[in-house]
Amino acid sequence: MLIAAEEYPRLDVEFYVHRIDSFADLVRERSPDSSDAAAVITALNDTLFEHLGFHGNEDSYYDPRNSYLNEVIDRRTGIPITLTLVYMEVARRIDFAVKGVGLPFHFIAKHEQQGGDLFIDPFNGGRLLDTAGCDALVTQMSGGRLELRTEHLQAVTAKQMLARMLSNLLGIYSSTDKRRALSAVDRLLLINPGAAPHIRDRGLLLDAIGEKTAAIAALERYLELAANAPDAEAIREQIKTIRQSQARLN
Repeated sequence: MLIAAEEYPRLDVEFYVHRIDSFADLVRERSPDSSDAAAVITALNDTLFEHLGFHGNEDSYYDPRNSYLNEVIDRRTGIPITLTLVYMEVARRIDFAVKGVGLPFHFIAKHEQQGGDLFIDPFNGGRLLDTAGCDALVTQMSGGRLELRTEHLQAVTAKQMLARMLSNLLGIYSSTDKRRALSAVDRLLLINPGAAPHIRDRGLLLDAIGEKTAAIAALERYLELAANAPDAEAIREQIKTIRQSQARLN
């Protein structure tokens, strides 16, 4: 919600937290037996996807509103990670443990239990997946370039989830709104201050909006951290170009 508050300064965070609370109340009414995982998942799916109408936004997947939780709640549509976040938070409120899983190109949830984890795909109506289904999903989403690895099924941390949400916004805004992209990368660096690729991206974005001195400092910092990176020579040339541009202006 605080990511959304950067875009919507007057956002009433508590209002949306209470809305998630109300979603959980609806699920609780439909699932009196919280010890039966299948029954709880059915209640979650019926409430969120059938009753409330949450669904994956396939028509406008790259609409930035899909990454802002207030918009997802208001419009009842989003991308895999934000729909999974809603799912996780509703589940947490009814004491049903659900974790996020960052598959390549797709984000899902899982409920860990003896006898095998249950994987849930909130972007596709909460469909259940087994490991083979996750493998098929990775193959499909990657166009056959990737296969499922064990580490793909590990639960992500809160920081990893925040970073992935901000990375989505960075990707969306990089070609359309450099200042918003810079805002996203600044927040990524709050989470991972020493992340060399984000420091590089920050330098390139600063250059794009005309902040030449700050751009040089960021790009030089990137080279300190990643002197042997594949793009190191290109970044050195970029710094030379920026300095030449400054010289002409002076």
